[in-house]
Amino acid sequence: MDLKSSHVSPVLTDPIPVNKSRLGIHSGLLTYSQPDSPGKYSRTGSRKSAGSSLDDVRFNGWLDAMKASSPPRKKLLKGSNPQVASIDYDIDDYLSFMVDYPSALDSFEKIIDRAKSKKVAIFLDYDGTLSPIVDDPDCAFMSEAMRTTVRSVARYFPTAIISGRSRDMVFDLVKLTELYYAGSHGMDIIGPFRQNSSNNHPNCVKFTEHQGKEITLFQPAREFLPMIHEVFTTLLEITKDIKGAKVENHKFCVSVHYRNVEENNWTAIGQRVHDVLKNYPRLRSTHGRKVLEVRPVIDWDKGKAVEFLLESLGLNDCDDVLPIYIGDDKTDEDAFKVLREGNRGFGILVSSMKKQSNAFYSLRDPTEVMKFLQLLVNWKRQEERKHGEKYMSEL
Repeated sequence: MDLKSSHVSPVLTDPIPVNKSRLGIHSGLLTYSQPDSPGKYSRTGSRKSAGSSLDDVRFNGWLDAMKASSPPRKKLLKGSNPQVASIDYDIDDYLSFMVDYPSALDSFEKIIDRAKSKKVAIFLDYDGTLSPIVDDPDCAFMSEAMRTTVRSVARYFPTAIISGRSRDMVFDLVKLTELYYAGSHGMDIIGPFRQNSSNNHPNCVKFTEHQGKEITLFQPAREFLPMIHEVFTTLLEITKDIKGAKVENHKFCVSVHYRNVEENNWTAIGQRVHDVLKNYPRLRSTHGRKVLEVRPVIDWDKGKAVEFLLESLGLNDCDDVLPIYIGDDKTDEDAFKVLREGNRGFGILVSSMKKQSNAFYSLRDPTEVMKFLQLLVNWKRQEERKHGEKYMSEL
């Protein structure tokens, strides 16, 4: 299989028409009430008190989880890198963190020693990895330098972006056809078609793109689309009175952002999401960085998406494959875990703060991610140049 020519230019539109994600930003006033029936909310009436109920987010652990996944920003210390001033970190915490998760830049030679004579596959998160974390998710743009770097990576290695955003949204931000894309935490994947693989799953649709190449669209949670849309509409409605709240429909999951919500209103955000989900036992909420994400209860995550793409690329059962996954959020831990099990590859956590992870290495911010990717490209170019010179000398 010619990897260099087999992982480019995927089709980026569904063969089955779907609606684009919708976005709501709220600052108006709306009185919230408990649901009268599943999926239904009244626009008037007073909210029932939950202070003494175990369903209250203050008692069932939700609020603690929201705070734990959203650590307060720390001041940038004097002497820190001025080029990454938008990323706040505590130098003592960072040095302690690096003991367990060494810098992937400092450990590059060790990573390359493992990569020699192997097929390297690259998997990337988007927010916080290719773009900085910003207050408005709509403004999480990757730099042109990063875009050029990722394009170069895709030239030499099979490359995929696996994001919590909808697939069409992340493509609109990245704008590169050389990659494969997995949106909604891997529940919406465009990948290569391969016979005798999981491409034969009933939720896979095979189609041919404009260059005649066979492509797979895999959506394991397609049956949840009407339910997700209903929950999105409900959450959009009942969070309108919370200033700064933002609700995004990522097609197979719904994100409720509270990054711009005053902390004393986090309880209200958590409680309302919790109340809605009581009527949807087939949905669950996970906690990200100042975001609650409503997702289908299925055995699927970013780790499963990595395995699916590796299999689609014909790399899943190969001992000579080294997958590298770079991500910054809790949802990326599933992918790190898959690569750690059996020592299959390397997870690289993007973080400037101490935290527990299944990753092997770390990078501090998107600037360091770009440097690491550039090192990979330069290494591959040198390898190809060496092989070319060796071939010419043998003629």
